[in-house]
Amino acid sequence: MASKTTLSVKNLEALGAERLAELLMEISTGDAAAKRMLRLELAGAQSPFELAKEVRKRLTTVARSRSFVDWQGVRSLANDLDIQRRAIVETVAKADAKEALDLLWRFLALASSVYQRCDDSNGVVGDVFRAACPAIGDLALKAKMPPERLADQVYEALIANDYGQFDGLIGITAPALGKDGLAHLKRRMVELSNTPVPRPADKDRVKIGWSSSGPIYEDQIAESSRASTVRYALQEIADAEGDVEAFMAQYKPEARKFPPVAAEIARRLLAAGRAEDALRIIEEAEHRKSRLWDWPDVEWVDARIDTLDALGRGDDAQAARWEFFLQSLSPEHLRAYLKRLPDFDDVEAEDKALDHAQQAPNLTHALALLVSWPALDRAAAMVLRRAGDVDGDRYEVLPQAAKALSARHPLAATVLHRALIDFALTRNRTGRYKHAARHLLECSSLSSAIDDFAVFEAHDAYVTRLKREHGKKSSFWSLVTL
Repeated sequence: MASKTTLSVKNLEALGAERLAELLMEISTGDAAAKRMLRLELAGAQSPFELAKEVRKRLTTVARSRSFVDWQGVRSLANDLDIQRRAIVETVAKADAKEALDLLWRFLALASSVYQRCDDSNGVVGDVFRAACPAIGDLALKAKMPPERLADQVYEALIANDYGQFDGLIGITAPALGKDGLAHLKRRMVELSNTPVPRPADKDRVKIGWSSSGPIYEDQIAESSRASTVRYALQEIADAEGDVEAFMAQYKPEARKFPPVAAEIARRLLAAGRAEDALRIIEEAEHRKSRLWDWPDVEWVDARIDTLDALGRGDDAQAARWEFFLQSLSPEHLRAYLKRLPDFDDVEAEDKALDHAQQAPNLTHALALLVSWPALDRAAAMVLRRAGDVDGDRYEVLPQAAKALSARHPLAATVLHRALIDFALTRNRTGRYKHAARHLLECSSLSSAIDDFAVFEAHDAYVTRLKREHGKKSSFWSLVTL
């Protein structure tokens, strides 16, 4: 049975309304955010109209504010904004869709000025604005907005989409826009496409930065933004209308050979039942290789596989899955390949695939595959055999792999922990020292489960060597507890 002093709704109700009101007044003293929340609740208790008036007042205040909000205060700002958003979409919208829609447009219009005066490096403010945009579609339908008027609002929003707060807006509002609204929006975007940003005389151009090719001018950025807005808008309109040709028209012929673009087009052709055309677009793509990347784009590969399947070329699709697995060690493509094999054939193919992974040049990719599969015996054997290939900089893979191996393969887990420690100390990555100290503690714990270190140093010998080679790194050793 819960204690009567435990904070819970039931226990607080027992205090009575009068005492709770006194406590809220006391708690909100000096807390502007709490006071705003209480005002919203009081306004909502009177009527949705009063709540809307309170929200409108707050949005006006936020719009007029010019003070900078640093990273320490940005979460409070995000919470304040989210309270206004929820009041609009959860309360006002139920009583008056038209009023809620107007408030939501006003709310989203704040994005540019808010972003300019806050440090949103953690993305909490952006999350609030992105959460608001999808509600516009439903509200526009419920408010029965005239299609052309809604199209004008969408147009104005898109040309002011400086921070992506209106991304996806055309798809969101397409049901409310309908055929007439989409046509009107398309006309406005075509007009914008024929209205380039004027280029000032050379002496009047404003430099705002530099690139490897020279100065960057304000009018250049504005023109690039205009062109991008038009292209993406016309693509979204084409998608909403199911017009593949109009979507393709937004890309120059040479751009259609870029694999991700070819994949986008092929997907739409497939959806339109044009698999032959999709394959043609896919096969015309040109792949670029580099020192760090020597396999096709995943989007292109998946689009090609789906196209081959749609054409009834299952064997070719299987061959493509297998080929891409051999190149990338993608577990998703291997699972899809095995799933389509006859019984018993899949067991042999799985062994063949995992054998290949153990010999793959990139040990990190192989380790990620074998641990996630899971094939922990194979992963451990590979780590012990290829310990010199372990890259201690791959923090996104090694700690998780070491954790997975620690129960049954403590020596392999120790090798991974040591790689992380050695990299941090050898490269003087002080930001990783606290993690390295934790890895050393893990090594100490695992050592008791290791009967034979084989060719590797025993734990005490390893610690002795670390002290000899890195003994002066006090910021690390101060974190170590052995």
